This record gives sequence, C-alpha cells and structure tokens, in this order.
Amino acid sequence: MSATPDISSYNPTAAVPLPPGGPVTGRPVPLLDRAERWLLGLRLTLALAAGCVLIVAVGMRLLVPSEAGVAQLVAGISAALVAVPVFVEAWNSLRHPSLHGITDRLVALALIAAWATGDLMTAALLPIVMTLGHILEERSMLGSHEAVRALTRLTEADSRRLLPDGTVEVVPSAQLKVGDLIELRAGERVPADGIVRRGHSSLDLASLTGESVPVEIAEGGQVLAGGMNIDGLLQIELIRVGKESTVGRIIGLMREAENAKPPVTRLLDRYAGQYMALVLLVAAGTWLITDNVPAMLAVLVASCPCALVLAAPSTAVAAIAVAARHGILIKGSAFLEHLSEVSSVIFDKTGTVTTGDLRLAEVRTMPGVDPQLLQRLGAGLGAASNHPLSRAVAASVPQQEQLTVEDARELGGFGVTGRYRGEQVALGRADLFQRLNVEVPAAPAHNGPIAGVSLGGKFLGWLLFFDQLRPSAAPAVQELESLGIERLVLLTGDRYPAARQVAREIGIDNVYAEMLPEQKMDRVMQEIKLGHRPMVVGDGINDSLALRAGAVGVAMGAQGTGDVAFASADLALMTNDLRRLGTCIRLSRQCRRTIYVNVTIGVGFTFGLIILAGAGVLGVEAPIIAALLHNVSTFIGLGNAGRLLLFDETQGAAAGVIKPAQPS
Repeated sequence: MSATPDISSYNPTAAVPLPPGGPVTGRPVPLLDRAERWLLGLRLTLALAAGCVLIVAVGMRLLVPSEAGVAQLVAGISAALVAVPVFVEAWNSLRHPSLHGITDRLVALALIAAWATGDLMTAALLPIVMTLGHILEERSMLGSHEAVRALTRLTEADSRRLLPDGTVEVVPSAQLKVGDLIELRAGERVPADGIVRRGHSSLDLASLTGESVPVEIAEGGQVLAGGMNIDGLLQIELIRVGKESTVGRIIGLMREAENAKPPVTRLLDRYAGQYMALVLLVAAGTWLITDNVPAMLAVLVASCPCALVLAAPSTAVAAIAVAARHGILIKGSAFLEHLSEVSSVIFDKTGTVTTGDLRLAEVRTMPGVDPQLLQRLGAGLGAASNHPLSRAVAASVPQQEQLTVEDARELGGFGVTGRYRGEQVALGRADLFQRLNVEVPAAPAHNGPIAGVSLGGKFLGWLLFFDQLRPSAAPAVQELESLGIERLVLLTGDRYPAARQVAREIGIDNVYAEMLPEQKMDRVMQEIKLGHRPMVVGDGINDSLALRAGAVGVAMGAQGTGDVAFASADLALMTNDLRRLGTCIRLSRQCRRTIYVNVTIGVGFTFGLIILAGAGVLGVEAPIIAALLHNVSTFIGLGNAGRLLLFDETQGAAAGVIKPAQPS
C-alpha cells in the first residue's frame, strides 16, 4: 500500500481540474476483435460486390437474351466472389465441429451442387442471401457486447489521485492501484471500489444494483466502482481495482456467461454429426426420387440450423443482461435453467436473513474474572477472523486497547484460537472448548448469538450479541411460497433458540441449528436425496460447501464481504435484498419458456421447409426462397429472445414491493 497522503491540509479548490466537458473517457472498447471485424467486413464487402455483379448478370439475361452465355459468365464471377468465404468457413467448421458449423457446410455443399449443375445464378444469389442474413444475426447478438462496453465505460474516466506530499495528479483510471487515495467530486463516477476517508455524499448505484433511490455514504462507508457521486466531495482509499472491482467482476461474469453453452445447445451439439448425415440422406433421396436439382438445393439450405443454434444463446444473453440490471450476477447460462427447476430454498441465518451486523449486548463472566480482560482478549482474537461474530467482538473494543494474540488460527465452524503470553486463548462456540478440553458451563438463555472465551484452559465467560432481521427476509419468504417453492429451510451454526426465533419471525418451519460447515453440506445433500432441487443462499466461508452442494448456490454480499461464498456460488446478489431471489426464479422460468418457444420455432420452420422443399412446392427458385424463409425463422427467434429485455422489476424494488413482470 502506498504512503497515505497528508489530507489534513488538502485544499479541494486547488485541485487539478479535469479537462472541460467532464471526465475524459478512454478509447471505446471494440465490440469485436480486429480479426473478427476484418473477416466480417470482408464477407460483407464481397457479398455486396457479388450482388452488384449479379444485378448486371440478371439485367443482361432479361434485356439481351441473345447474350445468355455472357450473362452466365458474369453470374459465375459473382458466384466466385462469395465462394471463397463460404468454403473457408466450411473448412474451419470441419476443423472445429459444432452445430453452427453445419450451416457453413450445408451452404458450401449447396454452392458446389449449383456449380456442378450449371445454375450459376443460384450459386451466386444463395451465398449472398445467407451471408447478409449471417451478418444481421451477428449484429443482433452484439447487444451483449454493447452491455459489456457500457459497463466498461462506467470506470473509464480519468481520476484525481492525491500524492503523499499533498499534491494532486490526474491519471487514467487504469493506472490506479490498491491503496491510492483519490478525490471524487459531484457528478463523477467512482473508478474503483474503495472506502470513504473524508466527506459525505449520496451515491447513485442504479447502473449496478437496479436501486433507483440514492444511497447515503459517509466517512468509513464503502463505495462501488461505477457509482455516481451526486452532491458531495469525497476522498476515497481504493481497496479493489480493475478486474477485482465490482464492475470488473460483473464484466468478467458476463463474458463467461456469453461463452457458456446452455444445456439445450449442448444437447444439440451432441447430435450434430447425426443431423448432418440425416440431411444429406434426405437431400440425396429428394434428388433420386424427383430428379429436381432446385429441390435438392432447397433441402440443403432449409436444413441449416441457425434458428436452433441461436435459440438458447440469444435468450441466455438477454436474460444475463436483464439479471445484471437487477443487481444479479449469473456466472453461467446453464444456471438459468437450473433455477427454473428449484423446488426448495435453504437459507443461512447470520448475514443472510439477518443483517450480520452484530452488536455486543452483554458480557457474562465467571466468578472472579475481569469483564474487560475477557472482552479485550476476545477482541484480539476476533481481529484475526472475518466471521461476523468475530468482527463484532473486535469492533466492541478500540484497536489500541485490544490484547495482542499470537498464532491466531481460525477453525471453520468452531471459532478462533491463539496464544496470549504463552497460554492458549480461544473464542468460539461451546463445541470449541470441548475440543480443547476446557470445562464449559451451560450457555445462558439468550435469543441471539453467543460466544465463549477461555485462557490457559480456564473458561472466562460468555459474550452475548444481538442481530437484526433484514427487512426483506419475511416478504422474500412469502414471495417464494407464492412461486410454488415446496420447502423452505433455515441452516445455521447458531444455537437452536436463536435460530427458532428468527425462523418464526420470517415464516420458516424447518430449522437446523448448531451445524458445522460439513453438516450444512450434508443437510443439503439430504434435501437432494429427498427429491428436492435446493437453492442455497449464504454469505460466508462457512456456507461455501453448502453453496457448491446445492442445485443452485446464491451468494449474498457480492460487493466484497463474502469473497469465498462468491467464488463458490452460481449466482451473486449485488444488493442484500432477498426479494431478488423471487426475481431470479421468475426470470429463469421466463427464460426457459422463451428458449423452448425458440427451439419449437426453429424445429418447426426447419422441418416445414424441408418438407416443402422436398415436395417441390417452392418452385424453380426453391433454394433462394428457402434461404429467405430460413433467415425469417432465425429473426423471429431473435426477436422473441429480445422480448425478454422487457422484464423489469427494478421499480418495484425501489418502492419496497416487487411485482412480477408480465410474461413475454
């Protein structure tokens, strides 16, 4: 970490101003890389050039019938212009087989057949139609890339970095490092995650969390990259930059999700080879039975599975973009379908259905024990742990008054141990002291978390804490029940009385308390054995095993407080609003319906066109008609997927009530 600047004498009015017009944005991030843009541009250029040449050929055939041979030659030139890209794509699809590659191979075969039969007009027009359709498909899929670029722009502005000598320098946000102190004025966006060291303001986080109500932030509060400073002057110490910041995480997850294949697509990929063989048999049978070359070519074109290929990815990308707008990070598109099948929800307690912001309520010592000694020892151990209870102990004593504990070691689910002046000291649940052979009295009656402290094998006393329910917990439970969730469960390492009280207040009947991380995972596995598909919601280290075991794991605190849980989960909530769980399920169900509709459209159009083409109904221009209708089916599917973007529950969240979006 860099040296801390002397901000006591810093004069904001003397700060270096940013260039006129607001913060300087960086160079726009290209939607496609250089090679992709070059190839797409080449194909479009050749298609347009071939189209112009083909128009000349058609004009000569219509206006000068006696020069049919010259018109045929000009059509051959047009066909040659678009043939090379088609054959290159077909060759690449052979080297890297995929369902999408079948389209390239089928068009190449149709092109070869048209050349072989001397139908050069079809040999030219067919690739032109398919190429233009492919480019339009690519353009329609660039919406997700644009979403990523829009997120990137949130942190592209230059920033004012405060130097140790009190001066200020303007640097690109990409050059910021952890530990830097920056100044943020009203109207500027936060370039990286950080902690406010001076100032008070309101932040607009709508672009990140979907919350339209500004968040008040003061000294000591955490700010997220991409948030907009509304009305105050802030000095912020950076704690996460670049890919590790909140926006960086969102961008990374969206890129991963774009590249992931939903289950439907993987299933289609598995049978791509058999599908290709079937199409060739049908095309060959059509030619042998009807002796109709245009019909055979039309079968090859009609069989191109573009609509099927894009049915799931286009829908998944739209759903991922919608989820990000609602403050939900989806790590892979497969989880969209898994979510729709969830039949039970398992909640962690502390930090999930409660705020996790524990406060020390009372210190109860054994006879003859100094309460301050107990509390200071507990604070020294708690400072070495990230568990909410440990943090609460540490926060109850000023840092300079905490006793220094050496060799601190955290035992997952039990507590923390260490050494103080050569003697073993421990902080944790009753089970921890039993493992250390320390005699422990009965725990006091208390409807909240408790922890004990021991020193040198002697139990010193109990620390009693209180926690608060999240306001969204009870409404979220009611909403999940209204969505048909069969079973709701509360899992916690806390004592049963405290867990039972929380469960009663939020409306959950099934409670399992005093559980270790391994036991939480086993409980999740038991739910699966009972036939449920559980969604597991947690926020901390102790929940990571359970999150991985569930059909879907949801991490709370994606803003940085639950990194281990975040890494173990399939989804992450940017806010702590548990009502977003209902949003997740509704969105996934709508996504699944849209995918199934798109697959039905793709299958229906494809087989309908094959039947019409094979029967010779499409006439002499059957290949071109098949190509046009094929593109129509693809765009219908893309348009249906685009309707998913109308899903919006952000306004309801701001008002305190989330209303289900209308199905699209």
